[in-house]
Amino acid sequence: MSIHGLRRIAGGFAPFAALIVFLVGLSMMAAGQQPAAPPAGGMQHGGMAAMNDDWPKAKLDASPRHREWVSIKHGDRTVQAFVVYPEVKEKAPVVIVIHEIFGLSNWARSMADDLAAAGYIAIAPDLLSGFGPNGGGSDKFADQDARVKAVSGLDAKVVTADLDAAADFGKKLPASNGKLAVVGFCWGGSNSFAFATHRKDLSAAFVFYGTGPDAAAIQSITAPVYGFYAGNDARIGATIPGTTEAMKAAGKKYEPVTYDGAGHGFMRAGEAPDASPANAKAREEGLKRLTDLLKSM
Repeated sequence: MSIHGLRRIAGGFAPFAALIVFLVGLSMMAAGQQPAAPPAGGMQHGGMAAMNDDWPKAKLDASPRHREWVSIKHGDRTVQAFVVYPEVKEKAPVVIVIHEIFGLSNWARSMADDLAAAGYIAIAPDLLSGFGPNGGGSDKFADQDARVKAVSGLDAKVVTADLDAAADFGKKLPASNGKLAVVGFCWGGSNSFAFATHRKDLSAAFVFYGTGPDAAAIQSITAPVYGFYAGNDARIGATIPGTTEAMKAAGKKYEPVTYDGAGHGFMRAGEAPDASPANAKAREEGLKRLTDLLKSM
Protein backbone atom coordinates (compact mmCIF):
# COMPACT_ATOMS: atom_id res chain seq x y z
CA MET A 1 0.00 0.00 0.00
CA SER A 2 1.22 3.52 -0.79
CA ILE A 3 2.08 6.14 1.83
CA HIS A 4 -0.92 8.18 0.63
CA GLY A 5 -3.16 5.22 1.24
CA LEU A 6 -1.88 4.79 4.78
CA ARG A 7 -2.43 8.47 5.48
CA ARG A 8 -6.06 8.19 4.27
CA ILE A 9 -6.63 5.26 6.62
CA ALA A 10 -4.98 7.03 9.55
CA GLY A 11 -7.02 10.15 8.90
CA GLY A 12 -10.21 8.13 8.71
CA PHE A 13 -9.36 6.37 11.97
CA ALA A 14 -8.79 9.59 13.96
CA PRO A 15 -12.48 10.17 14.85
CA PHE A 16 -12.76 6.57 16.04
CA ALA A 17 -9.63 6.99 18.19
CA ALA A 18 -11.12 10.08 19.80
CA LEU A 19 -14.34 8.16 20.49
CA ILE A 20 -12.37 5.34 22.14
CA VAL A 21 -10.55 7.79 24.42
CA PHE A 22 -13.89 9.35 25.37
CA LEU A 23 -15.44 5.96 26.17
CA VAL A 24 -12.40 4.96 28.26
CA GLY A 25 -12.79 8.15 30.25
CA LEU A 26 -16.46 7.37 30.89
CA SER A 27 -15.62 3.84 32.03
CA MET A 28 -12.98 5.16 34.44
CA MET A 29 -15.46 7.56 36.03
CA ALA A 30 -18.04 4.80 36.28
CA ALA A 31 -15.48 2.75 38.18
CA GLY A 32 -14.89 5.61 40.61
CA GLN A 33 -11.63 6.77 38.99
CA GLN A 34 -10.82 10.15 37.53
CA PRO A 35 -8.87 10.61 34.29
CA ALA A 36 -5.62 12.52 34.78
CA ALA A 37 -6.12 16.27 34.66
CA PRO A 38 -3.55 18.91 33.80
CA PRO A 39 -2.06 20.67 36.83
CA ALA A 40 -3.62 23.89 38.02
CA GLY A 41 -1.87 26.81 36.41
CA GLY A 42 -0.83 24.55 33.56
CA MET A 43 2.90 24.43 34.34
CA GLN A 44 5.11 21.76 35.77
CA HIS A 45 8.74 22.15 36.77
CA GLY A 46 11.01 19.23 37.45
CA GLY A 47 8.02 16.86 37.58
CA MET A 48 6.18 18.95 40.18
CA ALA A 49 2.60 19.99 39.52
CA ALA A 50 1.37 23.42 40.50
CA MET A 51 1.59 23.52 44.26
CA ASN A 52 -1.06 23.95 46.90
CA ASP A 53 0.31 26.74 49.08
CA ASP A 54 -2.58 26.88 51.54
CA TRP A 55 -1.54 24.21 54.05
CA PRO A 56 1.92 25.77 54.59
CA LYS A 57 0.22 29.05 55.51
CA ALA A 58 -1.90 27.32 58.14
CA LYS A 59 1.26 25.68 59.52
CA LEU A 60 3.05 29.02 59.57
CA ASP A 61 0.16 30.84 61.22
CA ALA A 62 0.28 28.34 64.09
CA SER A 63 3.98 28.94 64.78
CA PRO A 64 4.84 30.47 68.18
CA ARG A 65 8.10 32.01 66.92
CA HIS A 66 8.70 35.68 66.22
CA ARG A 67 8.48 36.43 62.51
CA GLU A 68 8.90 39.72 60.70
CA TRP A 69 9.36 41.26 57.28
CA VAL A 70 12.39 43.46 56.76
CA SER A 71 13.49 45.72 53.90
CA ILE A 72 17.15 45.17 53.02
CA LYS A 73 18.67 47.93 50.90
CA HIS A 74 21.79 47.60 48.78
CA GLY A 75 22.72 49.89 45.95
CA ASP A 76 19.53 50.93 44.16
CA ARG A 77 17.62 47.80 45.20
CA THR A 78 15.44 46.96 48.17
CA VAL A 79 14.88 43.28 48.93
CA GLN A 80 12.01 42.17 51.11
CA ALA A 81 13.00 39.31 53.40
CA PHE A 82 11.13 37.12 55.84
CA VAL A 83 13.01 36.62 59.11
CA VAL A 84 12.21 34.05 61.80
CA TYR A 85 13.94 34.00 65.19
CA PRO A 86 14.52 30.91 67.34
CA GLU A 87 13.42 30.77 70.95
CA VAL A 88 16.90 30.38 72.47
CA LYS A 89 18.96 32.00 75.22
CA GLU A 90 22.22 32.35 73.33
CA LYS A 91 23.12 34.06 70.08
CA ALA A 92 22.42 31.86 67.07
CA PRO A 93 23.86 31.18 63.61
CA VAL A 94 22.13 32.65 60.56
CA VAL A 95 20.79 30.48 57.74
CA ILE A 96 19.89 32.08 54.42
CA VAL A 97 16.96 30.25 52.81
CA ILE A 98 16.80 30.39 49.00
CA HIS A 99 13.34 29.70 47.65
CA GLU A 100 12.29 27.40 44.82
CA ILE A 101 11.59 28.56 41.28
CA PHE A 102 8.07 29.30 42.52
CA GLY A 103 9.21 32.43 44.36
CA LEU A 104 8.94 33.13 48.07
CA SER A 105 5.93 30.93 48.77
CA ASN A 106 4.21 30.15 52.05
CA TRP A 107 6.09 26.85 52.00
CA ALA A 108 9.48 28.55 51.68
CA ARG A 109 8.56 30.76 54.64
CA SER A 110 7.41 27.72 56.62
CA MET A 111 10.75 26.06 55.87
CA ALA A 112 12.45 29.11 57.39
CA ASP A 113 10.24 28.63 60.44
CA ASP A 114 11.32 24.98 60.67
CA LEU A 115 14.95 26.10 60.79
CA ALA A 116 14.15 28.64 63.50
CA ALA A 117 12.45 25.88 65.45
CA ALA A 118 15.77 24.01 65.29
CA GLY A 119 17.60 26.99 66.81
CA TYR A 120 18.69 29.19 63.90
CA ILE A 121 17.90 32.69 62.68
CA ALA A 122 16.37 32.02 59.27
CA ILE A 123 16.31 34.72 56.60
CA ALA A 124 14.35 34.05 53.42
CA PRO A 125 14.79 36.87 50.89
CA ASP A 126 12.18 37.33 48.19
CA LEU A 127 14.42 37.37 45.14
CA LEU A 128 11.51 38.64 43.05
CA SER A 129 11.37 41.83 45.12
CA GLY A 130 10.67 44.77 42.83
CA PHE A 131 10.18 42.61 39.76
CA GLY A 132 6.47 41.94 40.21
CA PRO A 133 3.53 44.01 38.99
CA ASN A 134 3.63 47.57 40.34
CA GLY A 135 7.08 46.95 41.78
CA GLY A 136 5.92 44.14 44.05
CA GLY A 137 7.40 40.75 44.77
CA SER A 138 6.40 37.09 44.58
CA ASP A 139 2.88 37.66 45.91
CA LYS A 140 2.02 40.18 43.18
CA PHE A 141 2.30 37.85 40.20
CA ALA A 142 -0.92 36.61 38.66
CA ASP A 143 -0.15 32.91 38.95
CA GLN A 144 2.54 30.28 39.32
CA ASP A 145 3.42 30.31 35.63
CA ALA A 146 4.25 34.01 35.88
CA ARG A 147 6.42 33.50 38.97
CA VAL A 148 8.31 30.61 37.37
CA LYS A 149 8.97 32.70 34.27
CA ALA A 150 10.15 35.66 36.36
CA VAL A 151 12.47 33.59 38.56
CA SER A 152 13.88 31.82 35.50
CA GLY A 153 14.73 35.21 34.02
CA LEU A 154 16.54 36.65 37.05
CA ASP A 155 20.05 37.99 36.48
CA ALA A 156 22.55 35.79 38.34
CA LYS A 157 24.57 38.82 39.41
CA VAL A 158 21.50 40.45 40.93
CA VAL A 159 20.62 37.22 42.76
CA THR A 160 24.13 37.03 44.21
CA ALA A 161 24.00 40.69 45.29
CA ASP A 162 20.62 40.13 46.96
CA LEU A 163 21.91 37.08 48.82
CA ASP A 164 25.01 38.99 49.87
CA ALA A 165 22.83 41.78 51.28
CA ALA A 166 20.68 39.26 53.19
CA ALA A 167 23.79 37.54 54.57
CA ASP A 168 25.39 40.85 55.63
CA PHE A 169 22.15 41.90 57.28
CA GLY A 170 21.90 38.61 59.16
CA LYS A 171 25.47 38.63 60.44
CA LYS A 172 24.97 42.13 61.88
CA LEU A 173 21.85 41.22 63.83
CA PRO A 174 22.37 41.55 67.61
CA ALA A 175 21.05 38.00 68.08
CA SER A 176 23.52 36.53 65.56
CA ASN A 177 26.70 34.75 66.64
CA GLY A 178 28.37 35.51 63.31
CA LYS A 179 28.15 32.05 61.78
CA LEU A 180 26.51 31.81 58.37
CA ALA A 181 25.07 28.98 56.26
CA VAL A 182 22.92 28.81 53.15
CA VAL A 183 20.25 26.33 52.13
CA GLY A 184 18.30 26.24 48.88
CA PHE A 185 15.63 24.14 47.23
CA CYS A 186 15.20 23.26 43.55
CA TRP A 187 16.25 26.47 41.71
CA GLY A 188 17.36 27.68 45.11
CA GLY A 189 19.46 24.54 45.54
CA SER A 190 21.49 25.38 42.46
CA ASN A 191 21.87 28.93 43.73
CA SER A 192 22.95 27.69 47.14
CA PHE A 193 25.78 25.81 45.43
CA ALA A 194 26.59 28.88 43.32
CA PHE A 195 26.63 31.12 46.40
CA ALA A 196 29.23 28.83 47.94
CA THR A 197 31.54 29.67 45.04
CA HIS A 198 31.23 33.35 45.92
CA ARG A 199 30.83 33.75 49.66
CA LYS A 200 34.00 33.01 51.61
CA ASP A 201 32.57 33.23 55.15
CA LEU A 202 30.05 30.41 54.79
CA SER A 203 30.28 27.64 57.36
CA ALA A 204 28.26 25.29 55.14
CA ALA A 205 26.09 25.16 52.01
CA PHE A 206 23.11 22.82 51.72
CA VAL A 207 21.84 21.91 48.26
CA PHE A 208 18.42 20.29 47.91
CA TYR A 209 17.93 18.76 44.44
CA GLY A 210 19.93 21.48 42.69
CA THR A 211 22.74 21.24 40.15
CA GLY A 212 26.37 22.10 40.77
CA PRO A 213 28.47 24.88 39.21
CA ASP A 214 31.12 24.32 36.55
CA ALA A 215 34.56 23.03 37.42
CA ALA A 216 36.19 26.45 37.17
CA ALA A 217 33.78 28.01 39.67
CA ILE A 218 34.16 25.08 42.05
CA GLN A 219 37.80 26.04 42.61
CA SER A 220 36.74 29.02 44.75
CA ILE A 221 34.51 27.09 47.18
CA THR A 222 35.72 27.21 50.80
CA ALA A 223 32.76 25.72 52.71
CA PRO A 224 31.66 22.09 52.85
CA VAL A 225 28.72 21.38 50.55
CA TYR A 226 26.04 18.85 51.45
CA GLY A 227 23.67 17.53 48.79
CA PHE A 228 20.15 16.13 49.21
CA TYR A 229 18.76 14.38 46.15
CA ALA A 230 15.74 12.33 45.08
CA GLY A 231 16.03 8.80 43.77
CA ASN A 232 13.26 9.39 41.23
CA ASP A 233 14.81 12.52 39.74
CA ALA A 234 17.08 11.48 36.89
CA ARG A 235 17.22 15.03 35.52
CA ILE A 236 19.18 16.19 38.58
CA GLY A 237 20.58 12.81 39.58
CA ALA A 238 22.46 12.50 36.30
CA THR A 239 24.54 15.56 37.24
CA ILE A 240 25.73 14.22 40.61
CA PRO A 241 28.64 12.04 39.34
CA GLY A 242 30.14 14.95 37.40
CA THR A 243 29.77 17.30 40.36
CA THR A 244 31.29 14.70 42.68
CA GLU A 245 34.26 14.23 40.39
CA ALA A 246 34.83 17.97 39.98
CA MET A 247 34.60 18.63 43.73
CA LYS A 248 36.99 15.77 44.46
CA ALA A 249 39.48 16.97 41.85
CA ALA A 250 39.39 20.46 43.41
CA GLY A 251 39.89 19.06 46.91
CA LYS A 252 36.51 20.31 48.14
CA LYS A 253 34.22 18.62 50.63
CA TYR A 254 31.01 17.42 49.01
CA GLU A 255 28.69 14.86 50.54
CA PRO A 256 25.66 13.97 48.40
CA VAL A 257 22.89 11.72 49.71
CA THR A 258 20.13 10.31 47.53
CA TYR A 259 16.79 9.29 49.05
CA ASP A 260 15.42 6.22 47.29
CA GLY A 261 11.87 6.43 45.97
CA ALA A 262 11.57 10.16 46.59
CA GLY A 263 10.70 12.65 43.88
CA HIS A 264 12.08 16.09 43.06
CA GLY A 265 10.80 18.57 45.62
CA PHE A 266 10.41 16.01 48.39
CA MET A 267 11.00 18.54 51.17
CA ARG A 268 7.73 20.23 50.26
CA ALA A 269 5.87 17.26 48.81
CA GLY A 270 6.88 15.13 51.77
CA GLU A 271 4.87 17.16 54.26
CA ALA A 272 1.85 17.87 52.07
CA PRO A 273 -1.49 16.35 53.10
CA ASP A 274 -1.24 13.89 50.18
CA ALA A 275 2.45 13.03 50.68
CA SER A 276 3.61 9.66 49.40
CA PRO A 277 5.36 7.39 51.93
CA ALA A 278 8.68 7.75 50.08
CA ASN A 279 8.51 11.55 49.98
CA ALA A 280 7.44 11.74 53.63
CA LYS A 281 10.35 9.49 54.66
CA ALA A 282 12.84 11.51 52.60
CA ARG A 283 11.54 14.74 54.07
CA GLU A 284 11.90 13.47 57.63
CA GLU A 285 15.39 12.10 57.02
CA GLY A 286 16.45 15.15 55.05
CA LEU A 287 15.37 17.57 57.74
CA LYS A 288 17.13 15.53 60.44
CA ARG A 289 20.32 15.41 58.41
CA LEU A 290 20.13 19.16 57.75
CA THR A 291 19.66 20.09 61.40
CA ASP A 292 22.33 17.60 62.55
CA LEU A 293 24.83 19.10 60.11
CA LEU A 294 23.94 22.64 61.18
CA LYS A 295 24.69 21.69 64.77
CA SER A 296 28.13 20.51 63.75
CA MET A 297 29.15 23.78 62.07
